[in-house]
Amino acid sequence: MKLLLDTHVLLWAAGQPDQLSSAALALLADPDNDLMFSAASLWEIAIKRGLDRDDFRIDPSVLRRSLLDNGYTELPITSEHAVAVVGLPALHKDPFDRILVAQANVEGITLLTADALVARYPGPIRTV
Repeated sequence: MKLLLDTHVLLWAAGQPDQLSSAALALLADPDNDLMFSAASLWEIAIKRGLDRDDFRIDPSVLRRSLLDNGYTELPITSEHAVAVVGLPALHKDPFDRILVAQANVEGITLLTADALVARYPGPIRTV
């Protein structure tokens, strides 16, 4: 199964696995799953790191290299993804979360999230 990790799940998987549920850890450890990260997550990390947010201290270039070295696949943002945001209900105002939901819907990839609000969107979304 292809799994797209939302930004917090991605950060926790990379540096704070104790923040993840046992279900999330099992999904990430399953060799049959293809783990993916979005360019949107790295963009979010770069912006929030620039704002000096305590929960976004990691260097996004180091994180990207580490993810690629560990077998994750990068999902770029396409115009199809951007246009798909228009069809999403107004459940959440965070543009980064909205593009991740759109990417999951367009690509048919399961989005893993710890955010209950994001999980309310229709589509292939799984709360972990």
